[in-house]
Amino acid sequence: METTIKYHDLPVVVLTGRPNVGKSTLFNRLLHRRRAITDPSPGVTRDPVEAEAHIAGKPLRLIDTGGFKLDSTSSTGLDDVVREKTLETLGRADLIVLILEAGEITTEDQELIEVLRRHRNKLLVAVNKTEGGRREAEAWNLLSYGFSQIYPISAEHGDNIAQLEEAIVSRLDFSRVRTEDSGDRPIRIALLGKPNTGKSTLSNRLTASSASIVSAIPGTTRDVVEGAFSWKDREFQVLDTAGIRRKAKVTENIEYYSVNRAIKSIDNADIVFLLIDAAEGLSDQDKKITALAHNKGRGIILALNKWDAMPGIKNSFQAACDRIHFFFGQLEFAPIIALSAMTGDGVDKLLNTALKMYRQLTTQVETGKLNQALEQWLQEYPPPSAPRTHFKVRYAVQKSANPVVFIFFVSRPQAVKEAYVAYLRNKIRAELGFSLVPITVEIRGSTGDSRETGP
Repeated sequence: METTIKYHDLPVVVLTGRPNVGKSTLFNRLLHRRRAITDPSPGVTRDPVEAEAHIAGKPLRLIDTGGFKLDSTSSTGLDDVVREKTLETLGRADLIVLILEAGEITTEDQELIEVLRRHRNKLLVAVNKTEGGRREAEAWNLLSYGFSQIYPISAEHGDNIAQLEEAIVSRLDFSRVRTEDSGDRPIRIALLGKPNTGKSTLSNRLTASSASIVSAIPGTTRDVVEGAFSWKDREFQVLDTAGIRRKAKVTENIEYYSVNRAIKSIDNADIVFLLIDAAEGLSDQDKKITALAHNKGRGIILALNKWDAMPGIKNSFQAACDRIHFFFGQLEFAPIIALSAMTGDGVDKLLNTALKMYRQLTTQVETGKLNQALEQWLQEYPPPSAPRTHFKVRYAVQKSANPVVFIFFVSRPQAVKEAYVAYLRNKIRAELGFSLVPITVEIRGSTGDSRETGP
């Protein structure tokens, strides 16, 4: 298990806006866990809520502030206190993310915009609630307030969050950040896929070398070609593997051993990049490769390569994602990235996603925190009460990280249905910071009987 990295002198990013504009929802989205309380009622957040976040592979201090109100409606004067605290927090910021809502600008928005004019050099504007392109034209109208750029997003649904994260990181100076010695090893990436999907081209681009032979002839790569590179101060090891074909088509002994080595590389990897030819689409073989990685608890990124050769049809990427999710029903959590290994388009996003995924893979949740969350989950969805189907969930522990395995100790393991296991897995994924990775859940009883469910 890798040592936890301790950071010092992190850049500070402050989220601000009027009440109920979506600050806390965005805060939780950027943290990849529920840290701030969200509610339709305005003014839920009062004190600034802050946490260490990793955005686009970079560490920073993220702060959610109370809603900025123009006039106090609280008999206790709390609105005035919240406003002053928000203004005080803005002074600490290296970057201020002003959150507006697409549509009519309120007097509170206008007042806050005026307040922030003196901070224009460290201001970034996100326009929330534009999911699916809704009201995006209204969002762009906000440029009339003198902003140089805006970022239409949906904090609730995740639309365009990756672009916002990249924009945040690009505006920050990380040169002062210090870390305590952690002894980290390189992140190990295995490039897998059918022959001629661009694995070697991607490997060469990542390593800035020509270590892997690139050819239009399927099956050019036979040995696993290892390379190394650095991205955002993190070391990577990349394993370029032979293309994996259906067993019936493997006719040469040399290819047989090459394919076996490629499959074996999954054991040595932290994350698998499954390269899919965007024009050819998915195959049964892709599904088998992914199942191997999934069952071993490896991180999986589905890379739609050669996207530059695809016709520029509107919503074509979303359509491709929908097909993949239909094909890989159990892998809705796995990120899908469109890229061109030849031109380099999308490679930055691929690596940023890998950094985020690796952090999730190596996260270890404290037992106390896990069981506090479990109490809430059991209240929200209690186990069945009928005598034949009833069971009690006593406590839970995280057995391991990378692969991520949780154990739930229950009174009657045989009574726990897969639907309830799926509920627990989804809660872990959504609330404990494991949104991108496979999770194995083991159900055990106090007498030693147990059962295990897949990631």
